[in-house]
Amino acid sequence: MGVLASAAALLTAPAALAVDFAIEIRPLLVEHCLVCHQPSNRLGQLSLESAPDARLGGAAGPALIPGDPDGSSLLARALLPAGSPGAMPPAGPRLADAELDAIREWIRAGAPWPDRLNGSSDRVTDSGEDEELELVRRIHRRILRQVSEGNSSGFEAYDESVPGTETVFRMVAVPAGEFVQGTPESEPGRNSDEGPQRTIQLDAFWMGAREVGWDEFRAFMLRESEGYIDPDGLVAAISSPTPPYMEMSFGMGIGGYPAISMTQHAASKYAQWLSAKTGRFYRLPTEAEWEYACRAGTSSAYSFGDSTEELGEYGWYWDNSNAQYQPVGTKKPNPWGLHDMHGNVWEWTLDRYEPAFEAVPGGAGNTWVRADALYPRVVRGGSWMDDAEALRCGARRASESDWKMQDPQLPKSIWYHTDAQWLGFRLVRPLRIPTVQEMHAYWNSASGKED
Repeated sequence: MGVLASAAALLTAPAALAVDFAIEIRPLLVEHCLVCHQPSNRLGQLSLESAPDARLGGAAGPALIPGDPDGSSLLARALLPAGSPGAMPPAGPRLADAELDAIREWIRAGAPWPDRLNGSSDRVTDSGEDEELELVRRIHRRILRQVSEGNSSGFEAYDESVPGTETVFRMVAVPAGEFVQGTPESEPGRNSDEGPQRTIQLDAFWMGAREVGWDEFRAFMLRESEGYIDPDGLVAAISSPTPPYMEMSFGMGIGGYPAISMTQHAASKYAQWLSAKTGRFYRLPTEAEWEYACRAGTSSAYSFGDSTEELGEYGWYWDNSNAQYQPVGTKKPNPWGLHDMHGNVWEWTLDRYEPAFEAVPGGAGNTWVRADALYPRVVRGGSWMDDAEALRCGARRASESDWKMQDPQLPKSIWYHTDAQWLGFRLVRPLRIPTVQEMHAYWNSASGKED
């Protein structure tokens, strides 16, 4: 199968074969079915409030036959064109293809419907869902609908516009592949935490051609979205940073410069905000994804070779930065078209920091080393205030609570690392659309507060 064909298949495939009733099926029943099919009205003598009701069915027979999606009228009617006789929901719109696929897989797996859910009975009206998870579910549905309606790009580079702003940024297509993570012991400047080397396989994804700049981040941080209409209230429901207690560019410039000094939580919430606005899923890269994209098919210390003689053409560091960050995208890109992978600002990844790769899962693809604590987590790429060796593809750094020393608040802010004026981020968009649970984990893994 070619790259474009593979991309199309992944873009339209269900988020996962294992379907979670509470997260993916139950909300569809609540939103589209229970208005007409509950004990108080039983339209067509059918109630869909509980598993026994659905299996008993109504005048037309069982709505749900576990293991038999084609024989279950619940699915058959949802598959009908909106507005046609017998279509569910009768007033439309038709469910997204991915939602229909989820229903089909759920029924094929035996239509598991827990007897007890969140401490209540199996009645779908006893919701009790976590508000944040419900918000993620709604964003997930918006993303699936955009794919179903053909509003998502194929696997190629594209320009993303942020609704309500004048901001446009470039997303570069990073092909699936295999690479050796870490550095050989013979590499000059190598640190002990860069090994042992291991082979990693990764799925395809898009990555921002440049670091996220103040032009994009301030729209989220200050809620500046002139003229933007948020009909579902999704964007407004996403947590945003509290007002900063100092000027966060520290006099180094805003227009065209990288956003800095945000926590991993703030960067992830920006990704959630952007996803809700655009209908495309964005998140921080994993550490493996970041290094794979930085190397861009090379195995040298830098993406352009082992010598530092050309470093000034590709990155901002202490020798050429004039002691401050510089405008994004003004140096040469790496072989895959990614700028500032060497220097300017360190960049957040999703992973917890481990001092040796042998301590984390390896071999299989798409490894995310999820953190259970706020510190330490991994940043990559080096910055304007570092020497050349910190800009190598394999160089790593661990986050520290001291990055908030200037913060006078107790507890410390969950949004700002005021002492990390060399810290920023860029985003990725995986080709495979994650499940609701995965999205929730990506966007909320750093939501804890300081002790």
